[in-house]
Amino acid sequence: MMIRPGVSAVILGPEGVLLQHRSDNYLWGLPGGAVEPGESVREALAREVREETGLEVEPLRLVGVYSSPEHHQIITYPDGNVIHYVSSCFECRITGGTIACGPESLACAWFDPERLPPDLMPISSIRIRDTLAREVSAFIR
Repeated sequence: MMIRPGVSAVILGPEGVLLQHRSDNYLWGLPGGAVEPGESVREALAREVREETGLEVEPLRLVGVYSSPEHHQIITYPDGNVIHYVSSCFECRITGGTIACGPESLACAWFDPERLPPDLMPISSIRIRDTLAREVSAFIR
């Protein structure tokens, strides 16, 4: 098992929350992924969102930092890799680009936060809920 820093983006718009249908586990989830060596959290967030959705974003606020195994932070990938993520989740606004899925995404779509897909990654559900709670301070989970 490896421990890796990660990022995720909750992108809200008039159509709801933007989700990606992931090509690695076939579940819906928030755009995001691992921070690469030498990369800042802001750079990783921008890169991951761009790679997975085609969009350029700006972080508006830190929603929370997630590391607890109880909050689905240990992920076993189809190739057998097991990674324990310590992830920072940000609410973001779109600053450019158009939705165009990269190779890590089967589809990208907007969902009403009250009608999320049943095959949504559990950690994404928690992060969307935390974002919509509009707390002043970040969640630590």
